[in-house]
Amino acid sequence: MEFFRINKDIPFMRHALKFNIISLVTFLLAVVFLFSKGLHLSVEFTGGTLIEVAYQETADLEKIRGSLGKAGFSDYSVQNFGSSKDVMIRLPLKSDQQSAQLGESVMKSLHAEAPGAELRRVEFVGPQVGKELAENGAMALLLVVIGIVIYLAFRFEWRFSVSAIIANLHDVIIILGFFAFFQWEFSLSVLAAVLAVLGYSVNESVVVFDRVRETFKKVRGLTTPEVLDHAITSTISRTIITHGSTQLMVLSMLIFGGETLYYFSLALTIGICFGIYSSVLVASPLVMWLGVSREQFITKTKVIEGANEDGAVV
Repeated sequence: MEFFRINKDIPFMRHALKFNIISLVTFLLAVVFLFSKGLHLSVEFTGGTLIEVAYQETADLEKIRGSLGKAGFSDYSVQNFGSSKDVMIRLPLKSDQQSAQLGESVMKSLHAEAPGAELRRVEFVGPQVGKELAENGAMALLLVVIGIVIYLAFRFEWRFSVSAIIANLHDVIIILGFFAFFQWEFSLSVLAAVLAVLGYSVNESVVVFDRVRETFKKVRGLTTPEVLDHAITSTISRTIITHGSTQLMVLSMLIFGGETLYYFSLALTIGICFGIYSSVLVASPLVMWLGVSREQFITKTKVIEGANEDGAVV
């Protein structure tokens, strides 16, 4: 399915060096922000207090957040837990306050601004749990990266594998750089978004690389930059349809999903935008500079000694 077709190839590779310089500068800035500011980790990673409350009717999360804000709480997380009537509140534990005292303070603020809450449980989550979550999250990210490298190496060859994984890691680091620079809360849902972006971005790279391989096999007389330009141009319509429809869904979560889905959808929005950029304007130039050529995709004809012109053995 195509909305439109561009008959003349757009010379993307003519500006490949400029695009890669922009990518390198953006990547280095993200790394600087990560090391200088660090990520603003949520209670899930740093440890804190979990408070579960229940309402007789559907809980008004915005009213609950407002009551906590008026009571002077900060860095809190409020979301439904199990059903629309059950609410989970996450709060960082201060050094001079016990979990029980914190639970009483929360219930007092809820009774004042969002009445009807019934306390179910108050639980302390130590930093050791958060450390395990961080380690498991890093391991999940590493396994995804290794899986993508192996898949692309079998699907294409090492040049495509290296280019795609560099482009995908470029997307991940930039997402983390945004969260470090603006000090947005980095939670488990944001980590899930980062993992989703990895798979989403590599899908776009695979589509372009498939068209590159197909063009090398079917069309003769084109240089490598011309083949890459043709592959990117011929998939633009598909890119707009796929990413446009996905972005509409993500934007709806960003605008209407509330605080619970806000940073998750924000990470996806950044990842989708940079995923398009990296798949087209980072991965493709890298493949070109690594020396991809038509000869790598053409199967050489074996000459059998003693065979005549008709293929019969003499």
